[in-house]
Amino acid sequence: MSGAGKKVADLAAKAAASKGIDWGGMAKLLVSEEARKEFSSLRRAFDEVNSTLQTRFSQEPEPVNWEYYRKGIGPRVVDMYKEAYDSSICHAYVDNVTPQFKPKFESLLIELKEAEQKSLQETERLEKEIAEVQELKKKISTMTANEYFEKHPEVKKKFDDEIRNDYWGY
Repeated sequence: MSGAGKKVADLAAKAAASKGIDWGGMAKLLVSEEARKEFSSLRRAFDEVNSTLQTRFSQEPEPVNWEYYRKGIGPRVVDMYKEAYDSSICHAYVDNVTPQFKPKFESLLIELKEAEQKSLQETERLEKEIAEVQELKKKISTMTANEYFEKHPEVKKKFDDEIRNDYWGY
């Protein structure tokens, strides 16, 4: 692997190691069995890629043993290949993709945080609503209409409007 490729692999491995992915914390958030299976599949794939980056792509290639080939093939042919090998230029990798997608990724992260906040607010609202409905369910058999209308003035207004307009639902 070229020096630039090795640097990229090393940087990717260091980034993965330095971020310290909290796999256990993420696993605790999963509720369904299908989600757990998908999560373990994701973790295995991540570990495989990370392992490949750590081992295969971070090692320098073995140098060519030209003398071995000179003995087996002949010096003229090997010298021709060695000359071509030495004159070949391996350009360093220039990453044009990451700068293009990084702003999109950052904006998606911002949207994700906003969606998370909205979700938490909606969850809180729904939990309050569930508590109210459960309380109403307990009291419904002994509650009077006036007690209900005190808690729900919009329903009383609707009934009063229907009576005032002589609308009896038929």
